[in-house]
Order: sequence, then C-alpha cells, then structure tokens
Amino acid sequence: MALSRLRRRFVLAIAPVPRSDADVRPYLDSLGLPGIIDLHVHFMPFKVLEKVWVFFDRVADSGAPPWPITYRDSEEERVRTLRDMGVKAFTTLNYAHRPGMAQWLNDYSTAFASTHADAIHSATFYPEPGVETVVAHSLKQGARIFKVHIQVGGFSPLDPQLAPAWELIEDSATPVVIHCGNGPHPGEYTGPEPIRELIRRYPSLVLIIAHAGLPEYQEYADLAANNPHVYLDTTMVGTSYMEQVAPIPSGYQDTLAGLSHKVVFGTDFPSIPYSYSHQIQVLEGWGLGSQWMKNVLWHTPQALLRLDRLP
Repeated sequence: MALSRLRRRFVLAIAPVPRSDADVRPYLDSLGLPGIIDLHVHFMPFKVLEKVWVFFDRVADSGAPPWPITYRDSEEERVRTLRDMGVKAFTTLNYAHRPGMAQWLNDYSTAFASTHADAIHSATFYPEPGVETVVAHSLKQGARIFKVHIQVGGFSPLDPQLAPAWELIEDSATPVVIHCGNGPHPGEYTGPEPIRELIRRYPSLVLIIAHAGLPEYQEYADLAANNPHVYLDTTMVGTSYMEQVAPIPSGYQDTLAGLSHKVVFGTDFPSIPYSYSHQIQVLEGWGLGSQWMKNVLWHTPQALLRLDRLP
C-alpha cells in the first residue's frame, strides 16, 4: 500500500503539461481532478455547423490568419473525442442570428441533451416578439445555460424586446454565455459599455463573458472582479492563433491570478485551429498554480452550474 502511494505521488509529480490530446488525461490525474467541465463547446445542427466551417475556411480571404478546423468530424466522433480526453460535461452552445431561429436550435439542443448524459442542456434566444415564451419554454425543458452572440446576431443586449427574457433568466439564476467583446471583429453593439448597463439593470444576472471579452481583456476582468455574478471564459485566450489577432496585455496573468473563482474553462471545440490540449497548455504556462487550474477546469464551473452529478 505504501509503495502504491509512493508511485502515485511520483506520477503526480512528473505528469507533463499536455502537449497533445493524449496527454490530457494524465495531466488531469496529476491534478487529482475527475475530468474537465467545458462551458464553451458547440454542437449544432449539421447544416448550421457546415456554414460555420465554411466561414472559417474562408477567413484568410479577409487577411486574417488561416483557420483550419481541427475536429471536422461526425457528431458522435466529436463526442468520443471529448470523452476520451476526460471531458465530463460540455455545453452545446447554439446562437440565433435572425428571428424565428431560436426555437429550432433549442429543439436540437434539447434532443441532444436527452441522448447524451454529459451534455449540459443549452439554449439561445433572440430579440423578437415572443422571446420570453422561448426562454420560459427552454427553462421548463431543463436548460442549464444560454448563449447569445451580440456580434453575429447584430443586436443590442439592451434591446427592449429582451427585457422580459433577461428578467426570467435573472430570476432563474441560469448563466448566459455572451459573446460581447469587440474581437475578433467589432460589431455595432459590441464592447463593455452595453454590458455595464445590462449589469446595472439586472444586477443578479449571471453572465459568462465569452473569450474573456477579447480584446478588452482588462475591462471585462474588472467587471468580473467587481460584480459577483460576472464570469470570464478562457476560450481561445492566449492561444497561438489568438495571440496573432488579440494578444493578451502585459500583466493580464497577474489580474487573473486572483480570479480563479470567476474564470471558467472554455475552448470553442470543435471549430478551433489547433488541438484541444493547446488551450490547457497555454493556461498552465501562465504559472498560476495547480489550485488555479483545478478551479478553472472543474470547481468553478461545477459550482456555477450546480453540477453535483456527472457521468
């Protein structure tokens, strides 16, 4: 028994930072974690995902760095990939970008969650007549998290049509992953100011700032630090691709060092131009310590979504 414990301590001490997807499970073992909770994963109807992939296939035409899709696989192959790496819970974030789309996407997400125990039931909404009915139905169906994309959707989070939806979501304490930063391209309604006003109107609204609000990293970190219900997700932050587009500012790691209780892990899987393990490697490379990593990868998202029972 003593020798077994000694061997385990030795393994924990030498387990490498993951440099490939095969390294992720040994890394999690080294931290003593049961797995990963990823709050920024996309599973979409194939026709929608296909259009997303076409967009990224053409992104270099606009002068941006090429964006090869690393996990251009079937739906079930992508599920297996996550499970093989030790991802115990993941979202299926869809986002509506025009009227009449949200309910159809939510129906897909509801069906997906019903057949995949490790999928976190996700939903979306859009500023249109009846939006509160869409949100209320999603909550009744069991949605645990919402996603809205201010840039792609081209709407203001302060749109008066959204008021009853925000009230329902605030009352339910259901988190909303909100893409609201000015990166990688600004939109008419992106940036920190509308979010500051949204928080002022709905102070108990739980917001997860997608991509940590890049490129306004510091402004959104300040929002998370100063508002109890605002969180940041790590999606693409500091990665080899995003450092070409929206590099993190000097001292940003020091800012996040004290915010492990407000930072949750996210990746944008499957539509990422590098391996899944790269995001973990980047975060580990910041040198913020094992407890910081354990909080971000597991404890903070688990507490935020009250995920007491996981596969």
